[in-house]
Amino acid sequence: MVRGNDPFKNERVLLSLMPFWDPQIPPLGLACLKSYLQKDGCHVKTVDTNLEMQFRECYDRYFHILDQTVPPGKKGNLYNIGNQVFRNHLMAQLNYTNKEKYIELVKILVYKTFYTDIDEGRVQEMNQVLDDFYSRFKAYFLDLLDREKPTVLGLSVYGDTLPASLAAFKWAKEKDPSIKTVMGGGIFADQAAPGSTNLEDLVEYTTDFIDIFIIGEGEELFLRFLRGELDETQRVFGLKDSGGRYVDISSLQVPDFFDFDLGYYPHLAFYGARSCPYQCKFCSETINWGKYRKKAVDQTVKGFIELYKRHSCQLFLMTDSTLNPTITPLSKAMIESGAAIYWDGFLRADRHVCNMDNTLLWRRGGFYRAKLGLESGSQDVLDLMNKQITVQQAEKALAALAYAGIKTTTFWLFGFPGETEENFQETLEFVEKCKDNIYEADCNAFNYYLTGQVNSGEWLKNNKGVLLYPAWAKDMLISQTWILEGEPSREESYQRVCRFLKHCEELGIPNPYSLEQICRADGRWKKLHKNAVPSLVDLKNKDNYINESQNIKKLSFAVNTMPEEGEEWL
Repeated sequence: MVRGNDPFKNERVLLSLMPFWDPQIPPLGLACLKSYLQKDGCHVKTVDTNLEMQFRECYDRYFHILDQTVPPGKKGNLYNIGNQVFRNHLMAQLNYTNKEKYIELVKILVYKTFYTDIDEGRVQEMNQVLDDFYSRFKAYFLDLLDREKPTVLGLSVYGDTLPASLAAFKWAKEKDPSIKTVMGGGIFADQAAPGSTNLEDLVEYTTDFIDIFIIGEGEELFLRFLRGELDETQRVFGLKDSGGRYVDISSLQVPDFFDFDLGYYPHLAFYGARSCPYQCKFCSETINWGKYRKKAVDQTVKGFIELYKRHSCQLFLMTDSTLNPTITPLSKAMIESGAAIYWDGFLRADRHVCNMDNTLLWRRGGFYRAKLGLESGSQDVLDLMNKQITVQQAEKALAALAYAGIKTTTFWLFGFPGETEENFQETLEFVEKCKDNIYEADCNAFNYYLTGQVNSGEWLKNNKGVLLYPAWAKDMLISQTWILEGEPSREESYQRVCRFLKHCEELGIPNPYSLEQICRADGRWKKLHKNAVPSLVDLKNKDNYINESQNIKKLSFAVNTMPEEGEEWL
């Protein structure tokens, strides 16, 4: 890999995100990597293939078939849990050699997710959709290679994008064996986490068409790869190959989004920290990113303003795992700047979030939506998860945020090991009690990984993990899926997802996906809360400059009457 004194400047790097990924934000990781590489003169192009409507049309057709197949009481959040069927079916479509076993596997995939049978006719319809997708995708991708003529192809890969990514790597090497191929992304946080047999199998499967894998932060290792500084006998690289040094995120330039058509995304993306200071047992954030690091708030504010000047976008989604350590100083700095920027992100329902003076301050600083991983309305389950919050805090946090008009997107997790039916009923009761302070409610069933989660080792030691799909399916699926034996069962967990969503629907709590549904949810929020943030549609209209946040007033009729921790009701 010796390429002269300044070899990487001669490289043409194509960074891309393959289907299927919901384009809520432009790919932040690719934009960060582009700004890092090109500051030293490297030519970089970034492409989000998920904006191609021809692929979305295939996705919609596939899920239309699923929607017709699954009984109403078992659908749950179809476009969420159904992705497990979709991505495994996409992988099997790439690798099957026996048509009969392939059809049998697809039936199993549907049953193990929705616990309903699917007939062979429906399977054949779904197969035809995937045939159509791969035909379209191959033509598109080869044309992309012809247009960009990359010498290096880097793909950011997640579980849902793995099949299309592997197909793209194969086609790239078939077209030009000299092209250098690099795989990174979030898949190494869970499905193919370091130490897992899935990672070993993936590395072996891709011997002929992926040159290197970069796990975790990609900036320094990708640059060293381009400069020919990595060991050519090694294919998998991570933090230890950087001498244990983390990237100094305070030294990084703002992400470069210029290649993306930003009109397609509801939000622009930014970040103020990497990793997480907490250790929830089901999470993989700290395993993937390592040490928690944050920028100075002034740097984040300058980044907001610079990106607004570049793209005229007022609404940002912060990708930090939690904003708790920075939200108050960031809000104060935003107020001092005078900039009208709206930003949302993940927040833990700790005691600071229960304070209405705090939430009003954050609202004035532009905080738009709190994405709250509440997970359960049962204290027993929260303790099992090591959430380090209380049910009472969750209730007070929702009330304080809603009082300030901040949207509250809540996330719930069902089927965590040890969750009982009584625990689940406590969650339903909690949601009913707090329904007017919940902007939306989304949920998932618990997923278990052999490695990658905070508690993976403990579960592996104390429980018997079993394969979800038959062992003979491995040649088609490549990656295997495990579940934990014990209560609640996987089927019960998915039934709870369905029951929870039905309960929320009856209470009038939305779980919006489309723009039309979001508009209705925004209308409901405005009717419920006088300080409600502007609607998404208003903020996405670049002809409007909205500057109402710093004028938010304290509502005299709203009094925080809930007791503090340890106090009794009067």
